[in-house]
Amino acid sequence: MKPLNEYIDHTALKAFVTEEKIAQLCEEAKKYSFASVCINPCNIPLAKKLLAGSGVKVCTVIGFPLGANTTATKVAETRDAAGMGCDEFDMVINVGALKDGKLDYVRNEIRAVVDAVPGKCVKVIIETAFLTDEEKVTAVRLACEAGASFVKTCTGFNEGVATVADVALMKANVSGKVKVKASAGIRTRKDALALIGAGAERLGTSAGTAIVSGE
Repeated sequence: MKPLNEYIDHTALKAFVTEEKIAQLCEEAKKYSFASVCINPCNIPLAKKLLAGSGVKVCTVIGFPLGANTTATKVAETRDAAGMGCDEFDMVINVGALKDGKLDYVRNEIRAVVDAVPGKCVKVIIETAFLTDEEKVTAVRLACEAGASFVKTCTGFNEGVATVADVALMKANVSGKVKVKASAGIRTRKDALALIGAGAERLGTSAGTAIVSGE
């Protein structure tokens, strides 16, 4: 297991996040050498400036938090974020389309986002709380087929939190080099270690400093 700080995407995605909060987030990310900061697209330029030379990546969200944007909108968001220097992209699938059995649509949409940023890390949020285990497995398979880098549990804005059972199920069904990100409800070191033990290789949390410092 690598050091715990290297798993964490230090996150601030609320609507009321200010520039002061982004500055604090970036300072904490640099202090603890987190994997990334995960922020809304409008905050990318500030985060890039504040994190320059630190090794901490900038991650943003696409189609967030509902996943109900059109494919064209998600692709445009992705390209816009990449143009601002974003390193990683966490996209929400169209959950309704998945539940309707429109598997080609879901796969093609993920692929369109992946193709918009060749070689970049794309994490696919499947919103586990809304899915049966069979649908979770299907979503993981589609993300893998579409070239995603990670599959991710939840946005944290809708129902559900990351669970050991969901992470283990996702880990058991990824293929190739695709990894699992656990996100939502991760508040303590115990939570983090349990999810890593189940197979998570990245953790999305706003409690990163408390997790690594033991506060």
